[in-house]
Amino acid sequence: MQAALALGASAFWPANRARAFASQRLTQDDLLAFEPLGQVTLLHVTDLHAQLRPLWYREPATHVGAGEDAGLPPHLAGRALLEAYAIEPGSALAYTLVADDFSALAKAYGRVGGLDRLASIVHAIRATRPQRTLLLDGGDTWQGSYTALASRGADMCEAMRLLGVEAMTAHWEFTYGEQRVRELVDGLGFPFLAANVFDTEWDEPVFAAHAHFERGGIPIAVIGQAFPYTPIANPRWQMPTWSFGVREESLRGQVAAARAAGARLVVLLSHNGFDVDRKLAARVPGLDVILTGHTHDALPAVLPVGRTLLVASGSHGKFLSRLDLDIGSDGVRDFRYRLIPIFADAIAPDPDMAKLIERVRAPHAAMLDEVLGRTRSLLYRRGTLNGTYDDLIVDALRATQDAEIALSPGFRWGGALLPDSAITREDIYNQTAITYPAVYRTTMTGAAIKAILEDVADNLCHPDPYYRQGGDMVRVGGLAFTLRVAGATGQRIEDLRRWPDGAPIAAAKSYTVAGWASVNEGVSGTPVYDVVADYVRAREEIELAPHAGMKLI
Repeated sequence: MQAALALGASAFWPANRARAFASQRLTQDDLLAFEPLGQVTLLHVTDLHAQLRPLWYREPATHVGAGEDAGLPPHLAGRALLEAYAIEPGSALAYTLVADDFSALAKAYGRVGGLDRLASIVHAIRATRPQRTLLLDGGDTWQGSYTALASRGADMCEAMRLLGVEAMTAHWEFTYGEQRVRELVDGLGFPFLAANVFDTEWDEPVFAAHAHFERGGIPIAVIGQAFPYTPIANPRWQMPTWSFGVREESLRGQVAAARAAGARLVVLLSHNGFDVDRKLAARVPGLDVILTGHTHDALPAVLPVGRTLLVASGSHGKFLSRLDLDIGSDGVRDFRYRLIPIFADAIAPDPDMAKLIERVRAPHAAMLDEVLGRTRSLLYRRGTLNGTYDDLIVDALRATQDAEIALSPGFRWGGALLPDSAITREDIYNQTAITYPAVYRTTMTGAAIKAILEDVADNLCHPDPYYRQGGDMVRVGGLAFTLRVAGATGQRIEDLRRWPDGAPIAAAKSYTVAGWASVNEGVSGTPVYDVVADYVRAREEIELAPHAGMKLI
């Protein structure tokens, strides 16, 4: 029934829609089609990663779930996901949700996202639901592009003010450091919510925990939940006096206080990741809606967990979630949902946002548009074990650092490039723009390399969601291995060997290893975006098949 309610199922996106869009007949009105319901409309966008312009974005071909989450949404990919939600293969919505036939479908349906297109959709919905609409941002907004890195987040703050965001939470935002985050929050113009971030010395909240709104006559409480594992996944030295965590008991208190203050709708604006939020929803009563983020999952239907509605809105501005709620005396009485794909070619850009984007980019446009080379193959990042964009990065690290092995983080952010496309400097920044970009070269024993892989595998595959930080497996160059998802901690990585010669990695032997994005303080080296750019320019043409030495059990 939930799938049928989602107006993104095959009833709304049949095969003839695919043909219609390819012929440029799908319109902005098609994307906005929705029968309003109730007093409140929640709009949710998350994990924008500072992408101002339309892009290609390929969803993962594999999506591993562990423990009790295995085989459940969002851990579905390809045909399994399409069948679960009755979506026609090859349709417009299928193009946005699965990796199947991505390059061919991308040519038919075009790029997705673009903050000026997103603004047009938001403004149109607000116009039909005045005083009933609430726009919330799930974080990972200020990081992921050159202009965000150069302005240290200021460009995205300005853009989100113009978009009309009414509250946000955070994760990668914290990698600008405590002082810069405070500066940006002070001038943000809307609430920055992080109920689970505390001062380590005084054990007091650093930011506002919640904000209160009224829409359609309904008092609403929005509680913010920043990424709970920030000091583990990112450098601790960038936020040395702040502590994070899930803080389940504290959240129970926040919900109870919101209810006591008269809230009839309680929303958790979360950057926990989907599996953490699914567990949280089952353990914290009183949450009506969780708008989840961090794991970049996009689901075309709401997932109910008891009386809590769990919404997953994708990433990179590719989707906008719309959730209409009918609130009765004892809570949510009914709801209607749509995951709206932001097809760039079907939406008229909002002129004010387009001007802002042009102004932000203008000082850097010549540098960003510089063509470094061409790719003859599809470059993409998402995937449990590897992505060809990451293969490009590790190839560059090995070649330029004269290293036997290269390691690259399993980051999910960054768009794709279609075969026979130019590779610009901006394309490289969109995969690497972080505040700790130094490339390093070191020596590691085989035992240490395996320990790193096992640690990341436990983060990915631990049966308890509270022990998963979300993410994909660390990317490797010069290595191959098998990942056994259901293996015991410390025993998930099997058949670890050199690639492509197949020689076993010896525990006591030392190997030269190159990498980037070390969380250790004081690491020095050439920024990875310059290393990769120089490598592409020297090669001129890139052609990469997916890493054939990886196996998933």
